[in-house]
Amino acid sequence: MSANGVCRSMILAGLLIGAAIGLADDASAQRMSSNEARGTQLSGRWRGAPGLVTRGPDGKVIFLFGEVQPSVVCSPLQVCDVELQAGEVVRDVLVGDTVRWKVEPATSGAVGGQAIHLIVKPAEPNLVTSMVVTTSKRTYHIQLKSHLTQYMARVAFEYPDENGSRWSDINARMEASVVPGANVPAEQLNFEYQLSGNASWRPTRVYSDGQKTYIQFPSSMAGQDAPVLFAISGGENRIVNYRMKGSMMIVDYHIDRAVLISGVGWWWQEKVSIWRGG
Repeated sequence: MSANGVCRSMILAGLLIGAAIGLADDASAQRMSSNEARGTQLSGRWRGAPGLVTRGPDGKVIFLFGEVQPSVVCSPLQVCDVELQAGEVVRDVLVGDTVRWKVEPATSGAVGGQAIHLIVKPAEPNLVTSMVVTTSKRTYHIQLKSHLTQYMARVAFEYPDENGSRWSDINARMEASVVPGANVPAEQLNFEYQLSGNASWRPTRVYSDGQKTYIQFPSSMAGQDAPVLFAISGGENRIVNYRMKGSMMIVDYHIDRAVLISGVGWWWQEKVSIWRGG
């Protein structure tokens, strides 16, 4: 065999060996371990689950964020408007097929509360790819599909975590309007009590819910001995039962006139009078 023939044979053998190695590598890449198979199965269920889709204002298609991977259908010569939550700052937009899919930014709303819009445009129908959007609040995983004629003009999201935060804010505001001890809103209480007398423990306020009377002492009183409470009725003082809750004295009935006394003897006694009136 000539030298040229030997060279051609060696080149052909090398090509065949390379092709065989490539096929072996492809086969090895397609084989998956049990964990890999389980992982792709779970991911496939998440990506393929239908999830909740509802109609929002102005024709928006609303997806529940985080429930499944939303699939947004777009069409050539049309635009899909994917609206994010107002105040979110977009950090990265990653698209699997950057050649046939274009994603451009837009904004709406006043400065300080602007919403970012992702304007999605496919080059042709029958395409499928994925898009990952990272923002200052969360990460969106979205599947993009292109159809010849059908498309979603406007897409937005409902955020379950934000709903929980709104309820927490409402509850916090309601709790802030509730007066300690009485556990009812302030507008349902009677604060028309007056005090006279000086004492180191002089109450900061007295109020009633119509059934109980609440005497609020300075916070320094917590854990200390409280003065004795006398209700004034018919010109006589009678000791009243009460219970202390921190720096709050709670009397289990409504009182009109009373006196608080601490200390023994004329010189060591401290007294504060309480009466209801405008």
